[in-house]
Amino acid sequence: MADPGFPAQHTTATMTTTETHVSPQIRYDASYIRTVPGIIKLVCIVLNLIGFICIEVSAFSYHSRGSFFNSVAMTGFWFTGIMLLLYLFHVLEKFYKLPWLHIEMIFCAIWTLLYALAAGLAAAMGLEAYTAAAFFGFCAMVAYGYDAFLKYKAVQSGQIAQGTRQQTTVQQTVTA
Repeated sequence: MADPGFPAQHTTATMTTTETHVSPQIRYDASYIRTVPGIIKLVCIVLNLIGFICIEVSAFSYHSRGSFFNSVAMTGFWFTGIMLLLYLFHVLEKFYKLPWLHIEMIFCAIWTLLYALAAGLAAAMGLEAYTAAAFFGFCAMVAYGYDAFLKYKAVQSGQIAQGTRQQTTVQQTVTA
């Protein structure tokens, strides 16, 4: 007979199973462009290019502020463009073990800060072309910031860049 002063025996076992479903074939899939991250990437590419053009058509494009803005804009243009192509052709899904979301989140966070600095410097220049570039730079800053936020939420929830990852948690309690 069990002692009434002691609780009954209690055992809890928790098992978490993670399943990752990816397709290793490289294929073109235009549906990514209709998703929120795809639209943000297209917006960033366009804003980078327009800001770059605004500085380049200025008579003072050689100024160090313009050069810094153009460096930020072109690096953002090429990185975002390459990432868009990798998503469109499902290359990220083939190499799903690489931390793509972390890489993008860090890049977008850094580019948010760099665009705040570059657009602020361009706006302080006071020239019309630089002011227009600053406007597009601040818009790009918001787009990159929102993308960094989305990537942060995806990293926190354990998602992968492409494909699906499902976590199943089974909790079993045995009481004697």
